[in-house]
This record gives sequence, structure tokens and C-alpha cells, in this order.
Amino acid sequence: MERTESPLIAVAVCLAALAGFVDALAFTSLGGFFASFMSGNSTRLGVGLGQGIGSDAAVAGGLILSFVGGVIVSSVLVRAAGARHKTAVMATVTGLLTLAAIVAAVAPGPPVLVLLAAAMGTENGVFNRDGEVTIGLTYMTGSLVRIGQKLAGALMGDRDRWGWVPYLALWLGFLAGVVSGAASQLRWGWEALWLAALIAAALTVAIARVADRRVLPAEAV
Repeated sequence: MERTESPLIAVAVCLAALAGFVDALAFTSLGGFFASFMSGNSTRLGVGLGQGIGSDAAVAGGLILSFVGGVIVSSVLVRAAGARHKTAVMATVTGLLTLAAIVAAVAPGPPVLVLLAAAMGTENGVFNRDGEVTIGLTYMTGSLVRIGQKLAGALMGDRDRWGWVPYLALWLGFLAGVVSGAASQLRWGWEALWLAALIAAALTVAIARVADRRVLPAEAV
């Protein structure tokens, strides 16, 4: 992230906010499962297996598989689209969120969560270099670790005294998205998914203008 240009850092923060928004919708709508936080779903899977709650284990396992499937889709898009992969990946995310909103309007339930998890897995392919994710957009543990590392370096006299700020912005973006998603779900229920799809579409347009219309150095964390 240190070598990522400012406009793309702003895009990354907005994408983290989208992930937080979707995660809050999933968590508050269907029994405390997650669309983007696969560590949480792995815990739900393990607890379900350990306590013999097969339904919880099945939902958690399905979400994990769907998330991984989204990552696979984004990896294929990165190779196929090349320099313009960011737009291709975000267009796919928008499509999945729109499909989730449609399904939620007809038959709300676990299938909606599966689509949301696929969308979040796909989103992680936006910032990709040589097949590797360079900025994690849907999980914040790595960002918090980097905040701690950069703050420690600053306290010990490293020249880069403000390297922790972009990671803090990423975390705050995710948190803001969670707050907005929880409030939106409380007010509109599953219909709030249309707002997520609209936000994703707007970000797709922004990425097409900011990222894919010029040649940029590869992003690096």
C-alpha cells in the first residue's frame, strides 16, 4: 500500500467500506454469519461441528466455499483482463450483488448469503499483482497488524513516521461501512442490498476512470 497512489488508496478505502456494509447486512439478517469475514465463518463451522449443530456447520461451510469460489473467479478475471482487471472484477462484484438483491426480494435466506460471500471473495481481486492480493479489502486483521508494526517503527525512529495512516484509513472505512450497513438493514431490511449494488456500480465507474485508464506502478503492501 505504501507505493499505491493516493486516488487508488481512496478507492481501496471505499471498497473496504462496501465490504463492511455487506458484511453487516449478512450478519444482522441471518443468524450471525459473515459475507466477508471467513475467520468468523470458520469458527462457526468448527463450533457447529463440535456441538453437533449441522445446520450452522452447513451454512458456514457453504459460505467459505462460496468465498473461495469468488476468489477463483477474480483470479481468472485478473489473467484474462490484464491491465484492466480492476474494472472487470468490480463489474462482476456489482453483478453478484445485484443478483443477491433480486434473490432477496423473492426468497430471502442462505442463498443470498452465498451470493454475498461470492461477491466479497471476488472483490479481493481488485488489487492484485502477479496473482497475489496486494491490498486485503474484506478482512482487517492484516491492516491492524500493519498499523501496529508501522506505529512501532515510528516510535523507534523509522523515517516513515506516517506509514500507518493508510492502514488506519482502510480499517476506519470498513468500520464505517459496517455501521452504515447495520443501520440500513434496521431501516430497510434486505432491500438495503440494492444500495450495496448501487455503491458497487459507482465504484466500478470510478475505478474505470482512476485505475484502468492510465498505466500505474503495481500496487504493493
